[in-house]
Amino acid sequence: MKIFFLLTLIIITSCMGQVPPKEEQIAAALQAAPEQFRKDATVLGYDNSGNLVTLKEGTNNMICLADDPNKEGFSAAAYHKDLEPFMARGRELRAEGKTRDEVFKIREEEAKSGQLPMPGKGGATLHILYGKDAKYNPQSGQVENAIYRYVVYIPWATTETTGLPTSPSTNGGPWIMDAGTHKAHIMINPPPLK
Repeated sequence: MKIFFLLTLIIITSCMGQVPPKEEQIAAALQAAPEQFRKDATVLGYDNSGNLVTLKEGTNNMICLADDPNKEGFSAAAYHKDLEPFMARGRELRAEGKTRDEVFKIREEEAKSGQLPMPGKGGATLHILYGKDAKYNPQSGQVENAIYRYVVYIPWATTETTGLPTSPSTNGGPWIMDAGTHKAHIMINPPPLK
């Protein structure tokens, strides 16, 4: 009985974190982007060693990030290329073992000094397709059971400059998070799936 249990545990463990084929990562990640940007978007995903790599070189301003197979649930993102320095710096700092607060503080200081380029006054969008039970279905070619979140980064924006509250005032309504910082962004969270 113990041997059967150990073999089952080994099989389950070996399947966790398995990197999906490149084509599946691309197909799933592109679904985070608005449809008009998908065809020409760049896609970042994971190689068989779990390293983040470019899976598809794009020609427009959209970068899609595939779901990390080593994290629970599903989360793919698509963002404007002007956010890539900010996103890449966050990945780099987290890889160094920095905490969430440390990452925030370091990027804040670097953005204030001009060392970390941030989007201009027009802002930059981030689209997130996610869900605890969401997953890509290779047969249908769709990410199923996912929620779509919209985010617009406007560094240094405040309630006064945007007219937005600092918390949701209606279900699915926009609000500003991290107001007054390099990471200020408008959040639009659609209601959860039923």
